[in-house]
Amino acid sequence: MNLADGVWHQLFAYEDYGELLGLVRNSLIVGAALGLVGGLVGVFVVMRDLPFAVHGISELSFAGASAALLLGVNVVAGSLLGSLVAAGVIGVLGARAKDRNSAIGILMPFGLGLGVLFLALYKGRAANKFGLLTGQIVAVDTPQTAWLLGTSAFVLLALAVVWRPLTFASADPEVAEARGLPVRSLSLAFMLILGLAVALSVQVVGALLVLTLIVTPAAAAARLTSSPVLLPLLSVAFAVVSVEGGILLALGSSVPISPYVTTLSFAIYVGCRLGARLRSGPERRTPAPAGPPPQPPLLPGAGTVTRPRRNG
Repeated sequence: MNLADGVWHQLFAYEDYGELLGLVRNSLIVGAALGLVGGLVGVFVVMRDLPFAVHGISELSFAGASAALLLGVNVVAGSLLGSLVAAGVIGVLGARAKDRNSAIGILMPFGLGLGVLFLALYKGRAANKFGLLTGQIVAVDTPQTAWLLGTSAFVLLALAVVWRPLTFASADPEVAEARGLPVRSLSLAFMLILGLAVALSVQVVGALLVLTLIVTPAAAAARLTSSPVLLPLLSVAFAVVSVEGGILLALGSSVPISPYVTTLSFAIYVGCRLGARLRSGPERRTPAPAGPPPQPPLLPGAGTVTRPRRNG
């Protein structure tokens, strides 16, 4: 077996695929729920320009999960706690974009440093450490399934409550505030919702690649439509396809799930971008209207007729 065949066998090996498929029933159910959450939350992340916040929250989510792993408690609960702390700090300190980015830039290395410290102190299986960074949904057990599904249901309920005012505040915050909407409260509420969604997504693709579920599907959908109905529907569809497809592909390989999810998500984005460009067609320049050539300006006194004076 040459090197190419060995790599291909590691990426795609389906000898016992039928038997393995029954072992990931929980993973497929949870993956669909997380795709639904990530697709809907991602719409507002794109509208409010918060991809950097997603990455910042994921670092403290990683720290919380690492601490839970070290203490021997529920890893999902630790990830949720870390995400909520990060989201609350960013929401309170980052009212303006400039302040928000500064707060995220401070939290990111702190959270990553804490996570590395906790993992260095952890003496258990190395696979558990690696899974926090790259995802481990193929091995989701029943207690984790209950946590993930319950949190997903809460996020969906919270989004349903604030969807309309949050859409208005995201599209035009100045007008929304003038109309009497509590823009700052909505912003903080969404940051907490985003924190929960990030913690859920960390369980799929890990802390390093969480943007692929929260940002990429919504960004791909935005290339095709700006409809307030079609945009979230397409975003959810893209996220679910990425997660479920990643699980099914990772099942027949010996590598983590995250490369498959990220590759599918990126391929969908590239396809949407190319489709939008083909649909719009080449840019056409509008020719200048035909008309008489411009006349040079007349000098003072030019074009006037001087009549001679008559004597007498």
